[in-house]
Amino acid sequence: MNDAPAHQSLPEAFRTVGIPTGGWRKTLAFFGPALLVSVGYMDPGNWGTDLKGGSQYGYTLLWVILFSNLMAQFLQVLCVRLGLVTGMDLARACRQTYKKPAAYALWLLTEIAIIATDLAEVLGSAVALNLLFGIPLTWGVVITAVDVLLLLGFMRFGFRKIEAIIGTMVATIGLCFAYQLFVSGADWGAALTAMVTPRMPNMGEALIIALGILGATVMPHNLYLHSAIVQSRKNSSDEAGLREAIKYNTWDTVLALSAAFFVNAAILILAASVFHPQGRVVEDLQEGHQLLTGALGGGAAAAFAIALLCSGQSSTITGTLAGQVVMEGFLEIRVKPWIRRLVTRLLAIIPALIVIQATGGTKTVELLVLSQVILSLQLPFAILPLVMITSSKKAMGIFANARWAQVLGYGMAIGISGLNIYMLYAVAQEHQALPLYYGVIAFALGYAGWVKFLYKGA
Repeated sequence: MNDAPAHQSLPEAFRTVGIPTGGWRKTLAFFGPALLVSVGYMDPGNWGTDLKGGSQYGYTLLWVILFSNLMAQFLQVLCVRLGLVTGMDLARACRQTYKKPAAYALWLLTEIAIIATDLAEVLGSAVALNLLFGIPLTWGVVITAVDVLLLLGFMRFGFRKIEAIIGTMVATIGLCFAYQLFVSGADWGAALTAMVTPRMPNMGEALIIALGILGATVMPHNLYLHSAIVQSRKNSSDEAGLREAIKYNTWDTVLALSAAFFVNAAILILAASVFHPQGRVVEDLQEGHQLLTGALGGGAAAAFAIALLCSGQSSTITGTLAGQVVMEGFLEIRVKPWIRRLVTRLLAIIPALIVIQATGGTKTVELLVLSQVILSLQLPFAILPLVMITSSKKAMGIFANARWAQVLGYGMAIGISGLNIYMLYAVAQEHQALPLYYGVIAFALGYAGWVKFLYKGA
């Protein structure tokens, strides 16, 4: 029998996984939530930004992936602490912390981020189905609606079943990229040098791609999802039990996101080693598949398509769960789970169908990069509440953030905001459009006003 309290997000998963006493079985029982989160860091949005970044600039932007992954690990650990200590996910914590106008504004921004995320995931899955089975993109989008609901239906058999499904997909993605890297002839010396040598080729398109990589790696919806699913374990809620749960979930986060870093880096390294020497900038996932066929053979191209399908499907599952968490947490809407998930899925499918019809299914990489830039623009508005709430002694007690963590967290939000503003300025300068300059000023003022609104609205 589930003991989920009223208005608990994902009540069907809340405290459903038992914790054995002692030994490796106890350690392994805590592992799993971060695995679900990690698929968001290797979803088709990452493919778009990494393929374009690697094919256009070689190994140069690898350091952005490493930096973004470290940032993601820090933020996801804060989510772990929030969920375990307060018993609330980030969405519900925001609803209780802020007054209604601020909470509803945060909900709207989060929904926009989820739509942008799902657009990339649905599009990636549809392209993979097209590459593997020749299914038209439009039908591929529709299929993603049906199969993700079927997969989520496995939750009735236990949350560990979903974790097992995701784990299998992640392992498949890793094996596919291990094989592709093995046959790619990558320059590992150049790759390792670029990984630890921050350099930006230019402050125009390269910056846009870098921010796309950041938005694709540190995804806003994952902050909400992780704070909810860590509550699926029946850990003790006293101080010793919380410290133990935080320790194990921190290791879970570090290991899972490190695996996601391997996949992210592998995509960019593959593009840098195969496409960049040819001077081919990849604009379509289909084009990348064709170029791999010619360069590395059918085996590598098939592995590319299989990994893309697993990436899209696993991330649509977690994206749908995140949408459920956000809707329940911010709005406290209580309807049947399949209805909530269908609504969340339709919010992504309808824009995806419109985009495919408008573009004919071309320029998929550009669309994926754009969707991830939207996430980068929204990201500070998820980081600020997370850092603010986890720094509150009223909410977190003795588990409140230390001063260094507060400085680091707020610094991330301010730094990303500054880069976003500069990116908009660079776009305006490139097009020499006066309205765009006004847009940059409005965004900067709006951001400052929003920060003030959050603090006053708490």
